[in-house]
Formats: sequence, structure tokens, C-alpha cells
Amino acid sequence: MAQREYSNTELRVEDKIPNHLAWTSCKGPRNIPQMKYIALIGDYDLSVLAHRAIPLALQLAQDTTGITINSQWVPTDSITDTALLHNFDGLWCVPASPYRSETGALRAIQFARENRRPFLGTCGGFQHLVIEYARNVLHWTDAEHAETQPVATRHVIAPLSCSMVEVSDVVQLKRDSHIAEIYQSDHAHEGYHCNYGLNPAFAPALLSGPLRATAWDQSGDVRAVELETHPFFIGTLFQPERAALRGELPPLVAAFVRACVSVSS
Repeated sequence: MAQREYSNTELRVEDKIPNHLAWTSCKGPRNIPQMKYIALIGDYDLSVLAHRAIPLALQLAQDTTGITINSQWVPTDSITDTALLHNFDGLWCVPASPYRSETGALRAIQFARENRRPFLGTCGGFQHLVIEYARNVLHWTDAEHAETQPVATRHVIAPLSCSMVEVSDVVQLKRDSHIAEIYQSDHAHEGYHCNYGLNPAFAPALLSGPLRATAWDQSGDVRAVELETHPFFIGTLFQPERAALRGELPPLVAAFVRACVSVSS
């Protein structure tokens, strides 16, 4: 069935960002003082379903919360330092990896973690959250992604036992976790497009500190993590933004947007 065409975004350039970078501004009143700037860390590709869904999810979040959102796609190979990242209230590391620059993506995730900026990582963003934490918190300098470094001693991200490309599944949410509070449920039904996830061999060591597993599939494999010492630092292997393609507000996206207000207030 043909995908519905949406036209609920517009482009404009903000003075606070270099002129070669364009903003995607969710439509809404221009006189709302509560405007939040969100970086979409990733390499935009119109053919990627999640990339088409993300602006719709942010628009739905704006419509529901009343918070005016300006989102900017930030290519990973443009993140050569953290100077640009200081302009944003929150960072979302989006699907579709391998990224053009793994180093750039990891730099953005580290910035969000260390500066307590709201962070959401979905699919590839989840995978790189795990790598960043392993390298920079646990000091596993040899932590790698099996897709980009097939010959390595420590694949913290490894091939899934079963492909999750264009698959929907139920995930069980940890009671009293941030994600369960957001969904107001102990389970969710979400869509995937991935072949790689957290390597179970390293999960006990990775998740024994402040980074905790908070969602699992029906086989017990980790599908979401969150950093307990951070105001909002959540990664999901699934792609919650896909709900926006059905006209539904993804709870995680709404919570992420609200976190951008509470943290920067």
C-alpha cells in the first residue's frame, strides 16, 4: 500500500546555528516562548521509514504538549567537536546505522550523558549508546559493533539470533522504571528494523551499574536501557517513532520533549 505523503514541516534557518545547517520547524504558533531545540543525530535518508516518521512524531508531541519544537538533522560526520551540540536542549540519535561517522555519533552521545542533556537513542542510537557507555564509562576501549568491526575481541553489539527487520513484537517493561512510567504500562507493542543488538555475553557486566535494562522481548533479550543517574537517557532497540505513521503519539517522544523543558528550565 502506498505510504501517505505528509507536509507538516517547513524549513528555515535559525541565527543561532551556522547558515549551512537548516532547521525543520514543526508547524505551530510563532509566539510561544517555550521553544526547544532538538538535534537529530544521524545521516538523513528519505528512504528510511524511521527518518520519515521522526518529524511526524515531533509534530504530534508539539500538538499535545504545546511546546514549540525546532529539530535539526545533524550529520554524524559534521560532529568534529561538541561546539554545535551546546545549542540543543535535547539529542536524539536516530536509526539507520552504520553512520557516516561512528566517532561523531559517539561524541554526541557522550556529550548528552556527561552534560545531562535529555537523550533518546532508537535502533542504531541504542546500539551506539551501549558502545559509548562501554568505552567511556567501563573503559572497554576494545568495545565494538560487529557490523562495522567484524573482527574484534569484544562485540558489545552483535548479530541478533533472529532478524528483526520490519517486525513488530511485544516488549515487557521493568516495573518502576522510567520507561514503564512513560508508557503507564508493563508492556508495549513496538516495531523494529534491525539485525544487531546487545550481546548477551556482555550484558551482565554492562548492566550491573547505573545503566540498566528496562525492557525485554518475550525471549528475555534486552530491548531498552536507561541510565538511572541521568534525568532522561533512554535507548530502545525498537523504533517508537513508527507509531506516528499511524497518527499516534509515541509516548517516549512526548516524554523526551517534556524532559527538554524540565532540564533546561
